[in-house]
Amino acid sequence: MDFAVLDRRTRMHEECVPPGLVDRLLALGHADLVRAQALAEDGDWFCARAWARRLADRGRPEEALAVLAPYVGTGWWTAAAEAARLLDAEGRGEEAIALVRPFARDGERSALRDLALLLARHGQGEEAYELLLPHVQDWWPAESLVGVAIGLGRGEEVAALLEARIASGTPCARCGSRECGERYRQPFHAVNLLASVRERQGRTDEAVAVLRSHGSTPVNNRDPLAELLVRHGRIDELRAYAAGEEQPNAVRHLAEFLEGRGDVAGAVEAYREHAERGRWHAPALLAERLARHGRGAEAIEVVRALNSAEDCTLDLLCGLFAAEGRAEEGLAHLDALKARRGKEEWELFRLRGPLLAACGRLDEAVQEALAHPEGRSWYAVEALADLLAGAGRLEEAVALLEEDRLEHQRALGPLLVELGRVEGAVALLRTPRPAVPLPEPLGYSECPPF
Repeated sequence: MDFAVLDRRTRMHEECVPPGLVDRLLALGHADLVRAQALAEDGDWFCARAWARRLADRGRPEEALAVLAPYVGTGWWTAAAEAARLLDAEGRGEEAIALVRPFARDGERSALRDLALLLARHGQGEEAYELLLPHVQDWWPAESLVGVAIGLGRGEEVAALLEARIASGTPCARCGSRECGERYRQPFHAVNLLASVRERQGRTDEAVAVLRSHGSTPVNNRDPLAELLVRHGRIDELRAYAAGEEQPNAVRHLAEFLEGRGDVAGAVEAYREHAERGRWHAPALLAERLARHGRGAEAIEVVRALNSAEDCTLDLLCGLFAAEGRAEEGLAHLDALKARRGKEEWELFRLRGPLLAACGRLDEAVQEALAHPEGRSWYAVEALADLLAGAGRLEEAVALLEEDRLEHQRALGPLLVELGRVEGAVALLRTPRPAVPLPEPLGYSECPPF
């Protein structure tokens, strides 16, 4: 095994059985096949991880660690992290720390964070704190530093560091504006972390004030101020915050809260006001919520009112038509859009297939798709195979993909598994695809024309 090869395969999901399919193989009773791939000389990491976890769950940790050992032996951090997690779960924290420490010493960011958390959990919080402190400018370790510091009663020290970093935001290199430069704080979510410190100290009002005065930074579509207000039951403040012009995440948090306590009407109204003003994606979010609660006809009208030809909107609208048993209306809508555009690219044409299938015209959908100018492209073929498989016509879907099986190996593998051809599926997925030559570099010049 070679850690660079393992890393590439894992990141790209190449020459391996993807994790979702490994779970499916185990669910179908093909544990021996998963085990064989895990223990193979040129092992499959996702099979090895799943098999090790299965052994550990069954009270066989030593066997689990033995499965992971060849992968860990390559010096690959991903495998070491999994082995450390298993050791820690078995109460062998010191062994986990010893395994992770060399990776942290060599500069692996995730290892640095994991080591600090392990140390803190096993009574070595001061060492964890000193380990993370020099990395306060790095958002990943900085998040862990907050938790470690609070556990040690050193929240004020970290708060002072974060306040200093907030105050020293770097001006934008292009315009020189400090307001623009606020985006260049390190860590970028220093304000959020400072608010987290105050909240964990029980100083909720100060946490809210920090986020209001400096502006919270949404991360992964989560708004820290909105979440803070929800956690502390300050819903009137959340309503006022969500009413702002540019607070889409706050509106979503409010709607999720209301829906969670059974107030569906309130959740709908939270979006409706913004949807009627045409703000951001509120109409689509409103439509999804209406459809989820059996109000699909209203959802269709909300999306229809947008009169939009954007791909995401059309996907939603056509899906709603099909779900409501109004697929013919969906086809008519696409026909009108085609007439308005004067052409029908694949991105528009692809929406016809599911609608035709919903009308009981799957054969027609297949014929039209194959006749389309892009109908033999890899993406069109896979979309058509997915449509056939969804209708239970797995053999036809497989036959379509088999025409260029290596090109379609990711789509073909799961279908072969469902047909019981599991060994063939695994062999296909583990087969390297032919190397494609890199395109010639275009060149670069600092002088116009670039």
